[in-house]
Amino acid sequence: MTRLIVKGTHEVLADSVGAGTSFNNATCVRLVNISSSDGRTVTIASDNTGNTTIGSFALLAQQTEIIEKKPTDIVYVGGGTDVKGTPIGFTN
Repeated sequence: MTRLIVKGTHEVLADSVGAGTSFNNATCVRLVNISSSDGRTVTIASDNTGNTTIGSFALLAQQTEIIEKKPTDIVYVGGGTDVKGTPIGFTN
């Protein structure tokens, strides 16, 4: 059985690339959309300039996802304060 290791505090994701976070250089982040009705677009970028998007995906209402990224990659959402993230690790 794999278990999650919580490696930091639960934070609201920023809603702009300039304020995006690396979650203290985490490589795995658990995201949750606490909205009961609104989906959000989550974007991963290699820096805060807005010119280095790696990819994005839809995080539907009340959905949870775990992403893997490089330590310096940043994460942000396209509006709202419904998506929260926590840096994590895994153990057996």
